[in-house]
Amino acid sequence: MSAPSEPAPALSFTGSREFWVLSGYAVALGVFGAFAGLVFMGVIGLGGRWYVASDPGWFGGQWWWVAVTAAAGLVVGLLRRLTRLPEEIPGLIDDLKAGHVEPRLVPGVAVVSAVSLIGGASLGPEKALGSLGGGAGSWVSRRRRLSREDSQLTTLSGFAGAYGGLFSSTVIVVMFILELARPGGHRFAKALVGDIVASSVSFGIYFVIAGSVFLDAYQVPQYAFEDWQLAAAIPLGLLAALAVTVLVAFVQGAARLFDLVKLPGMVRSTLGGVMFGVVGVILPLTMFTGSDQLKTVLHGAGNWGVGLLVVLVFAKQLTFAVSQASGFVGGPIFPALFIGGTLGVLVHEVVPGVPLGLAFTCLLAAVPGSLAAAPFSMVLLAAFLTQVGALQTAPILIAVVTSFLTMEAAKYLVARRRRARDAAGKPGTSD
Repeated sequence: MSAPSEPAPALSFTGSREFWVLSGYAVALGVFGAFAGLVFMGVIGLGGRWYVASDPGWFGGQWWWVAVTAAAGLVVGLLRRLTRLPEEIPGLIDDLKAGHVEPRLVPGVAVVSAVSLIGGASLGPEKALGSLGGGAGSWVSRRRRLSREDSQLTTLSGFAGAYGGLFSSTVIVVMFILELARPGGHRFAKALVGDIVASSVSFGIYFVIAGSVFLDAYQVPQYAFEDWQLAAAIPLGLLAALAVTVLVAFVQGAARLFDLVKLPGMVRSTLGGVMFGVVGVILPLTMFTGSDQLKTVLHGAGNWGVGLLVVLVFAKQLTFAVSQASGFVGGPIFPALFIGGTLGVLVHEVVPGVPLGLAFTCLLAAVPGSLAAAPFSMVLLAAFLTQVGALQTAPILIAVVTSFLTMEAAKYLVARRRRARDAAGKPGTSD
C-alpha cells in the first residue's frame, strides 16, 4: 500500500493573490491621499491668511473678524443645504471603528470643512482628510465588490493614505488607525500591511512636493530625567482627564443649547460663527486649528500671566464646542493638542519646579490621548513633535495611561449607573 499523501501546506497571507490586490489598492490610495492632503491643506492655508494676531493677549483681535466668521457660518449653512449634508454626520472615530465612510457624504464634508477651517473655526483638518481617504477606500471597495472584511481594510488604507502627509510619520499614522479601528484576529496583520504601505507612499509624495513635516513643531527646553518625574506624571494625567471632562461638558452643553433654540441651519451656523468670532477678538489664540497658535503660547506665555492661560484653556474648549454644535465640520485632535499644550504651560507657570518640557509633553499627549482613546499614538506624536529624549517619554506614557484609564473608568461608572437606573425603572414581575 502506498503512504497517504500529505496535505499541501497552506499559503501565507503574503503568498495569496488577495495580499497583492489589497497592497495595490493601498499604493493607489496612498497616492490619492497625498495629493488630496496637499490640495486641502494648501486651500485652507491660503484661505486663512486673513487672520493676523499682532497681539495674542486680551482683545488682540480685530472686530471685523466677526464679519468674516459670520460669513463663514452663512456659507457653511448654505453648502450643507446644497450638498444635502445631514445634520448629524459620523465623527472621525466612528468612521474608523466602522471601517466605512459613505462616499456620497465626502464632497459635502470636504467642502464644508474647508470653509469651516478657513473661517477660523476651532476644529482640525483630520475629519475632512479622513473622509477623503476613507471615502476613496470605501468607493473602491464598492466598485470592486470586495468582501466586507476587505472593504473595511481598504477603507483603513484610505485613512492611512490621507494621514501620511498630515502627521508626517508612518509609525504615528499606523498606530493611530489601529488603536481606534482595533481590527482583531487575522485582520490585524492585513490592516497593518495596508496602512504601512499607504501611509509610506503618501508621506513620500507629500514630503517631496511640500518639503515640510509636522514633526519637531514645538521646541521645548531640554531637561534632565529624574525618578520623581514618573510620579509627577500621575497628577498630570489626572489633570488631563479633568480637562477632557470639562471639554465633553462644553460639547454636550453647546449641543443642547443649539437644539433647544431650534434655529434653521444657516441661522444656526451663522450664529455659531458670530460666537466664536467674538471670542476670537477677545482671545485671538482660540481661532483656527490651534497648531500655529500653540507655538505662540509655548514661547510667549511667560509674559502673559496665569490668568490669561486659564481663560485661554476654557475659551478654546468653548469655541471647539460651539464650532461643532453649530454645524461647522472638523476634527477634535488638533484643538485637543492646543488645550493640552496650553495646560502644560500653565502647570509650569504655577509650579516652576515642574520643567516646562515635562508638563508640556505630558499634557500635550494626555488630553487628546484620552479624548480619542488613542493613548500610545499620542505618546509617539508628543515625542516626535517635541523631540524629547528616550527617557523623557516614560513620564509621557504614564500621564497618558493615567488619563486614559481615568476616562474609561468614568465611562464605565456612568454606564453602570444608567443600567441600574433603567433596571430600577422597569416594573417588577409578580410571582
